[in-house]
Amino acid sequence: MSDPSGVLVDRTQLTADDVAQVDEVMIALVELRAAETRLAEESSRYMKLGSTDMQAIHFLIAGRHRGQDVTAGAVAAHLEISSASTTKLLDRLERAGHIHREPHPADRRSVVIRLAESTYASAMDTVGRQQSRRVHAVTMLTPEERDVVVRFLRQMAADLADFDGFGEG
Repeated sequence: MSDPSGVLVDRTQLTADDVAQVDEVMIALVELRAAETRLAEESSRYMKLGSTDMQAIHFLIAGRHRGQDVTAGAVAAHLEISSASTTKLLDRLERAGHIHREPHPADRRSVVIRLAESTYASAMDTVGRQQSRRVHAVTMLTPEERDVVVRFLRQMAADLADFDGFGEG
């Protein structure tokens, strides 16, 4: 454990086997994060896109799969960026041939963002293929195991979201 003296983590109720198992879980999380980071970097490099651009592409793919028309406002809300930043992002993606804008079918004042077919095909062949491997790993678990994993990951996310920053020196 990264806290062998127990200053940060109370280990008084943990057996040596518990500590070893906790260590294994933490190591597995580090390995997962490293694999995710490598995948994100390789995907970005392959697609020649930055992280925010890749997030926008993923959002557009998800919208397409749900049969939803995606607007610039929806992209901005999803990415939590300003409308000015969204315009720059969409202009950049359009210049690179990844997206095109079309009139909204139901709102003449709005524009729908569509992925170029080549970008969609490329993303599905790369990132989509990796996502299918994640889904495969999940399907190998029993329903009860999936419940445990979901509970664990949500608790980890909640605990990390509760972070209030590093203190001053």
